[in-house]
Amino acid sequence: MKRKLLSFVSVVIAMLTLASVSLIPASAINYTNGIKLKSKSALVINMDTGQTVFSVKAKEKRYPASTTKIMTYIVVAENVDDFENTKVKIKKDVLSILDGTGSSVANVEAHVGEKMSVLDLLYSMMVPSGNDAAVVLADYIGKGDINAFVEMMNAKAKELGCKNTHFANPDGLHDKNHYTTAEDLAKITQYALTLPEFSTITNTATYYVKDDDNPLVTTNYMIDENRGGDYYYQYAQGIKTGTTDEAGHCLVTMGSADGYTYLAVLLMNPIKDPDEYGTMIDAADLFRWALTKLELNQVASSETPVCEVKVNLAWGKDSVQLVPERNINAIVPTDYNKNDIIIETDVPQSVDASIKKGDVIGKATVYYKGDQAKGKQKIDTVNLVSSETIERSGILHIASVIKNIVSSGWFLLVIAAIIVLLIAYIIISVMIKKRNRNRRKHVRKYRNF
Repeated sequence: MKRKLLSFVSVVIAMLTLASVSLIPASAINYTNGIKLKSKSALVINMDTGQTVFSVKAKEKRYPASTTKIMTYIVVAENVDDFENTKVKIKKDVLSILDGTGSSVANVEAHVGEKMSVLDLLYSMMVPSGNDAAVVLADYIGKGDINAFVEMMNAKAKELGCKNTHFANPDGLHDKNHYTTAEDLAKITQYALTLPEFSTITNTATYYVKDDDNPLVTTNYMIDENRGGDYYYQYAQGIKTGTTDEAGHCLVTMGSADGYTYLAVLLMNPIKDPDEYGTMIDAADLFRWALTKLELNQVASSETPVCEVKVNLAWGKDSVQLVPERNINAIVPTDYNKNDIIIETDVPQSVDASIKKGDVIGKATVYYKGDQAKGKQKIDTVNLVSSETIERSGILHIASVIKNIVSSGWFLLVIAAIIVLLIAYIIISVMIKKRNRNRRKHVRKYRNF
């Protein structure tokens, strides 16, 4: 029951998170920035609005390496009520499945035969990227069956709307059937950020497991001021690194400053130098660009008319101006101008009064003009509504009804039938009169004899 409650609460939190940005509809615009990426796939999303601002091969399947553990965290979090007080026995046979894999570990083996809290195991999994902690947690949640845990991962991915994701393990070790995309991984991460302790754990540079003397140290140099060196970026927050020969360097992280937060997903930075992390360089460059060159602006106002439509049956009023049903805000370049915004309308040629202020008359699609290479990019679609109330004229309405009746096919058919009958009546009347005259003439002639 408690697990179901936690799952329900997580869903509610996710819905509230989405609702908080619903006034600024999510869209996907790939702005030009001139950054020469080292990663093959990249995606940058403004977390305040849900709007994608940069995308490179974000739908292409990639090996995720240890960024897999974000989904592992999700499944664990939805099946454990109390991280700190839930204890997991560390079993040697579970850890042995990693033998010979060259896995990154977090010293979980030192606790074989003992119990560790789920909280310590989550830190061990997410901070130093311990595969040992990942398999222990998967074995625990899967009730001794890691494959059952993996099935839960795939079910959750499907639930989150991931269309090109499939997991084969909880740790991210290479498997040809273990893949995702930058777009799917962003969905997974956005959901994970709504779960208990996720943000805290993934933004921790140093952590001490209970009874351990040596600290767990993050693999994400962007958040480690002491060890990060040139990779340290003061505005970075979390989230997860990943590396295998096949996946290259991978990174999911956030950058936040001046009231703006961006999520960056970077996959497949080929490993040319094991000590060079191109994903972290890419992330810092993208954050600097997004945080200094983009801003939230109102691109369409509910007070500004977009077009007008002819109005029928109104006395002294032949048209009505249409305005957006709501304001449209979007993340746009700081140097954008009004000419960069294109509004295309879909409205009828005319409407009949009466019309109330706020009545939906048509729709408008708002685009960002962009450059010649990318062309216009959709920002949002919005209803167009009447800017005023226009009453119907009774006289014009009656005249219109009469006109419609007179011009209708059935009316013309009836009139034609009446005319035909009238002509027929006249012809028959003439014929009858003529016959009667002839008969009278014949009678007079006969009498003369």
